[in-house]
Amino acid sequence: MQQVYVGKGRALDPEKYFIVIMNQIGNGLSSSSHTQNTSNFPNVQIGDDVRAQHHLLTEKFAINSLALVVGGSMGAQQSYEWAVRYPGMVKRAAPIAGTAKTTPYNTIFTQAIIDSINSDPAWQGGRYAVSIDVQLGLQRLAKLFTLMGWSAEFFNKERWRALGFSSMDEFITDFMIAYFAPMDPNNLLCMAKKWQQADVSNGRGDNLQAVLSGIKAKVFVLSIESDLLFPPADCEAEHKMIPGSEHHVLQTTDGHFAIFGTDAAFVEQVDGHLKTLLVM
Repeated sequence: MQQVYVGKGRALDPEKYFIVIMNQIGNGLSSSSHTQNTSNFPNVQIGDDVRAQHHLLTEKFAINSLALVVGGSMGAQQSYEWAVRYPGMVKRAAPIAGTAKTTPYNTIFTQAIIDSINSDPAWQGGRYAVSIDVQLGLQRLAKLFTLMGWSAEFFNKERWRALGFSSMDEFITDFMIAYFAPMDPNNLLCMAKKWQQADVSNGRGDNLQAVLSGIKAKVFVLSIESDLLFPPADCEAEHKMIPGSEHHVLQTTDGHFAIFGTDAAFVEQVDGHLKTLLVM
């Protein structure tokens, strides 16, 4: 996030704004199964992240107004939760490549993620000795994200060459599998379950339209044209429930993973929309 979207002259300019970037609970950097050395880490929700973030901002930094809440993927889910939970505090929100409620399609996908880990005998119900013991499960998970995180066009046009790889197999092995190999399986399960259960209407009458229609912030919904996980149509459906919101479709062949900064043109599109939003 910081390396891709924050910098002098950008929409998220630290010389202009007090910018706070927080890791989500369960990701291995914040409080997680890995950092707590336990296989019985609690089942956490997006709302738990947002409540913890709110406590930090209000108690540690005495902040009671936010010019913008922005995040991609599960960060987008948190952006929606912020706008719903603290409507008087959030002035603007920009969820990027994410939805306020997990779709049935993503429920299936997240279950496949969970099963890819759970089905490895070395997982042992979460009581493995070290992460590398569950390498088969982690490799299966990496291949799932290879398929769904990028787009068909990314592979058809051999976009992986622009990332420095000479073959598709090299990209899959040395980038995707290598990226997930050192990750802690229980942390990945924690995040997958959190994603699977995400729903801002949960506990609020289970009426998504009623909940989203109560958002007071100015919202820019930013989707990605080639995103297989959060396609523009899903984001458009939620945008229509939010009063005064705008939906902008970002152009890239890199699919969902464009949010990590693989396409400079994509990053510039995000930056332009955030600059526009911040002066509204």
